[in-house]
Amino acid sequence: MSEHTEHDQGQPAPGREPLTADGAQALRAYAARKREQADQVAAVLEDLAANGLPAVEECVPWEELREGKLAQLHTQRGHVA
Repeated sequence: MSEHTEHDQGQPAPGREPLTADGAQALRAYAARKREQADQVAAVLEDLAANGLPAVEECVPWEELREGKLAQLHTQRGHVA
């Protein structure tokens, strides 16, 4: 078992500052979102490895993807930073 998991889960590891309950919950939620994103990327890479690259005709140019994302951000936030 590694050092960081051998301590009481209710207390920070020696030499570390405790987090608030809300802070710890927010970090766990962020970690879960990142884990889900990593799983999605891994699935795409595994599909590419198994099936090869898609035909160029089936792909969307990155400029179109960028413009679509910027438009989405503009709608959500009312402006683009």
